[in-house]
Formats: sequence, C-alpha cells, structure tokens
Amino acid sequence: MRAPEVFRAEVLALPAGTWVVVDEVQRFPGLVNEVQALITERGQDIRYALTGSSARKLRRGEVNLLPGRAVQRSFHPLTARELGADFDLDRVLRFGGLPAVQATGGTEGRVDLLEAYVAGYLSQEIRAEAAVRSLDAFTRFLDVAALANAQVVNVASLARDAGVARPTVQGWFDVLTETMLGVWLPSWQPRVRVRETGHPKFFFFDTGVVRTLTGRVRDPITAEERGSLLETWLLHELRAYQEVARTGGRLSYWRTPQGVEVDFVWSRGDHHVAIEVKASARWRPEYLSGLNALLATGLLARAYCVYGGDVAMRFGEVEVLPVAEFLARLQAGGVLEPGGGG
Repeated sequence: MRAPEVFRAEVLALPAGTWVVVDEVQRFPGLVNEVQALITERGQDIRYALTGSSARKLRRGEVNLLPGRAVQRSFHPLTARELGADFDLDRVLRFGGLPAVQATGGTEGRVDLLEAYVAGYLSQEIRAEAAVRSLDAFTRFLDVAALANAQVVNVASLARDAGVARPTVQGWFDVLTETMLGVWLPSWQPRVRVRETGHPKFFFFDTGVVRTLTGRVRDPITAEERGSLLETWLLHELRAYQEVARTGGRLSYWRTPQGVEVDFVWSRGDHHVAIEVKASARWRPEYLSGLNALLATGLLARAYCVYGGDVAMRFGEVEVLPVAEFLARLQAGGVLEPGGGG
C-alpha cells in the first residue's frame, strides 16, 4: 500500500463492524498515522489488527505506535494446547512449532521449509535489518549464537568466537530480539546471602530454527541436545501462556558462581515459582539440588521439576511432574498463579 490516502478512502467506505488487517505494517509505516486518524474520525465501528515482524523498523523510523489506543499481543510458535491431538513432543523438539512446518507431513518437507526459512529470512532479511556488511561474519555470529542457545551468554566472549567486535555482536543480538527471533532470559537476583551470576541467557524462539542453524535438523535428536531443546521449548510454552492468560510477571533463571542453577523463576511481586527442567526419563535425586538451594532462601511459593518420565512424585516442597502433567497443570492455571492448586 504505497498511497495512504487510498487506504483511508477504502476504509471509510467499509460498513460498521468490519475488521481491517494490515500485515507487515513496518513496511508501510505511513499507514499507522492513517489508522490513528480513522480511529479518531470513526470511533470504534471499525476494528484494526496491525501485524509485523519488526518493532525495530517502526521505532527507528519514529513511527506513531498508537499509545493508549492499541493493545499489543505477541504471536508464538504453536503451543501444545493449540496442536491438541497432533502434539508430539519429539516432533516439536526436533522441528519446532512454526505453523507451516507442523502442517507439513514427512521429515524432508519439514527440513526443506526450515532450511528455506533460515537461508531466506534469517540470512537475507535479518541481515538487511542489521545493516550487515559482511554476510560471512553475520553467518558466523548466527552459528555461534545457535550453539549458545539456552546458555549463559557473555557477549564479549561470543564476539571473540565469531571474530567480530563486541558492540557489533550486541547490536546483532538486539536485532534478533527486536524481530522476535530470540529472547533474553535475565538472571534472578533476589536480596539473599548467596551471590548469583549476572549474565543473561539467550534463547531462539523456535527449536526447529535452532537445530537448522546448527546443522542438526536432518538428524534425530541426540541426548546431548535434548536438554537444551526441552528447556527452550518449555520457556516458550510459559511465555505463550503468560501472553494468552494475561498473568503478568517476569521470567528469569537463577544460578550461583558454583554452578547451582534453577532453569526458570516466575516472579510477580513477592510471589515466586521455580521450575527446573530435566529431559531424562529416569528420575535422579541430584535433580533437586538447585531447587532445594533456592527453597532454602525462603523466597519461593512453589517449586516444580519437569522431567521426561511418566510418574508424578513429591519430595518435600518440590513437585516432580511429567511434561504432559505439567502442561495440563499450567493450562488449568495451577502453576504460575498465586493460589494455584496441585
């Protein structure tokens, strides 16, 4: 839509109650001003949905973001609840939750789509978004960032591995988060006696994309990568649930300099819920070490360990739940919300 005045004229001719959907609005920033003017002129008899994949372009262009007039929502890869009877944990961990990938039958079709996505979108559009001059350098960065998925990220160290300057790498990470291809998970630092590490973790938005970037998407999942994939996927299940249920709160992780760690801490005010993720189907008592250390601070309302087995257990204040049972509890409002029952 190159002519905002034509858009305006077309909208003014629509009957009351119509939805107007503008996709990839960052490519047509002038339309946002027209939408605000139309809202003022026509009130609420026309409803608008403006979608886009880059808040960065809008902000850099100083585009009107409709403060006080627009409700913001985020799209996530398909969740287990959305997939319903078609949900298969191994398939989601291996190929991710992009709708087109999930709708495609067969390994080859899914691999083709993921490789096309990485080669086309990540290597071209995101490269342009980041104003990348050297495709080789940006490709190295993506490779290193994918290998660091679900790990604590020291940007200076990663910059050395990628062979580029630290500010450049930080800028590229900013592009990934602002185009919703990744998310930072900060460290949780309550005022307790034990000193926690401060570097954040970085997670790509989809397990299939991560496996494609690391060159593993054509192969079955290895035991080595299963843990980080399960952690990545569960983080986005939690984020999607927060978005849909409008729970609010902040997700982070907890780790001490000695390496004692809890994968996720959900905090809202003084209410904190800890979640540890283990991919193994066999329960091990040492899985409780991080949760017990954090419980000892007296700050937690509840603590969960989500694992790959099929038997629910309880050890003191820690509930150990199979993945499917944890998902059911989450969707019923019994994990994140204060007062949620077990």
